[in-house]
Amino acid sequence: MADRNPERSTRPRPRRGRRLLRTLLRAAALALVLLVLASGVGFAYESNASRADAREHRAPGRLVDVGGHRLHLYCAGRGAPTVVLEAGLAESSASWEVIQRRLSAHSRVCSYDRAGYAWSQEGPSPRTAERLAGELHALLAASGEAGPYVLVAHSFGGNVVRVFADRRRSLTAGLVLIDVTDETALTALRISRPLMAVQLGVNQFVARVGLLRLRGDAFVPPEATPTARANATVVYGSGSMAAARAEAWASVDSAAQVAATVRPGAWDDLPVTVIVPAGQPEEDARHARSLAALSSRGRLVTASTTEHYVQNAQPDLVLAEIARVAAG
Repeated sequence: MADRNPERSTRPRPRRGRRLLRTLLRAAALALVLLVLASGVGFAYESNASRADAREHRAPGRLVDVGGHRLHLYCAGRGAPTVVLEAGLAESSASWEVIQRRLSAHSRVCSYDRAGYAWSQEGPSPRTAERLAGELHALLAASGEAGPYVLVAHSFGGNVVRVFADRRRSLTAGLVLIDVTDETALTALRISRPLMAVQLGVNQFVARVGLLRLRGDAFVPPEATPTARANATVVYGSGSMAAARAEAWASVDSAAQVAATVRPGAWDDLPVTVIVPAGQPEEDARHARSLAALSSRGRLVTASTTEHYVQNAQPDLVLAEIARVAAG
């Protein structure tokens, strides 16, 4: 018999739609349960395995109390002035492996881990450039490493040493700044800050559930030094990523603190070298020139590499500029 209601065949099938929705919800719930279970297993695995890290991944230097927490300081060589190496965001003393080893043959050179990174203990918030510079000063004073210092900084580390040099000019013998952060790029910082926080949060999760330990090569940055790779679970562990996220979140305040130090002749006749990679955008090149101009003895050097980690790609260039600045 013919259907007396021709519209019936074209009506939506609500039961079929609800059935599909229920299936999708069940699948999503199952996936979530599996993720939680896997994360729990990974968390337990990492918690158990990390107990051996202190024994298997020993700090190359020593821990120094800076008032409430301890920072890892690694010094080698002899000579004056002492060279202090400041790492970039999400990096540690291990990032200076080549520079420190070669420099220590004829100079006193110290690298360290900012609070929370690698072998250092967690420090108080907010993690602004002002606080970090203060902790660096406390570390050097407590360790007995006498100044003045040649401060060598990469990327975000430039914020720290620039505030240090402004607050403690008598302890600063010179500056070598390697592709350092532009404190005037506030719009870019405000946009990138939450993105960096999310990325570093993901990295922290990866480390915390044991994926870094199990598949280190898949998560360790390609520019990592051999020492950083060998100690990846410490150098790029969850503590380091949490510290980096805290610094990234405070980056706008840090930029404002650095910007407040900028004035004509801010560094007088301090020996300064600003190193930038080749092929820089004009705004970055302009910032580098303005930095070098803050000292009557400022020098701008353009590397032949386009790599951000100039100290890894062209260590001879960086070592030559450190020697030039140290000579006064």
